[in-house]
Amino acid sequence: MDQLLALAWFAEARQQRTIFDGAFMRQCFRDAGLDPPDMSVYLPRLTSKKPPQLVREKNGYRLAAAVKRTLDTRLGADPTITAVAKSLTDLPAKMPSMAEREFLAEALNCYRVKAYRAAIVMVWNLAYDHLVSWVFANPTRLASMNTGISTKYPKKNLTLFKMEDVSDLKESEFIESARAASLLDKNMSQILREKLGRRNMAAHPSRVSITQHSADEMITDLVANVILKLT
Repeated sequence: MDQLLALAWFAEARQQRTIFDGAFMRQCFRDAGLDPPDMSVYLPRLTSKKPPQLVREKNGYRLAAAVKRTLDTRLGADPTITAVAKSLTDLPAKMPSMAEREFLAEALNCYRVKAYRAAIVMVWNLAYDHLVSWVFANPTRLASMNTGISTKYPKKNLTLFKMEDVSDLKESEFIESARAASLLDKNMSQILREKLGRRNMAAHPSRVSITQHSADEMITDLVANVILKLT
């Protein structure tokens, strides 16, 4: 239900739609790589709540005024949140991988509800998965990567043939091997090292406060300087 309301808010507040229908909502879920819920059940259910969360119009639905005001405050008040959320929302068209779309949808949902630890973890998953997929997508890159592994970690006696083989490397070792293979430049490898440290801090129990600023930096840096550059 919360996902439907957030999507309805996005349609009205960001896409300037006056109404939306079940077909539009289903397509949005598919564009994000998700299976859509049964709109013929859930949209009428939201109109029948007391007070109603959606209002039925002739050609579709719109948010009830009180719900829209609440979502404006929660989702749209901070321009930084809007900008970062948009940078993520724009990514699916540039990433054909279904797995990457799923990571993206989860990261975006976490950020919007201020679950910043979870957002940091999911964006790291997205960036790391993208890096690994990028290496395997090209035989020359994969050969260079194997050379980098043998140079950096000769005792491992490891050659990557399939994606599952990557589990024999720590994430930090994969990054260092890619750098040794000249697949990553100095700046990108430094960003990945720093963000891996941030991910570890967020993922493991600690008293360190994870703020919106931390999530903003993590998301924008990985999106702009890793994901969009490795194509």
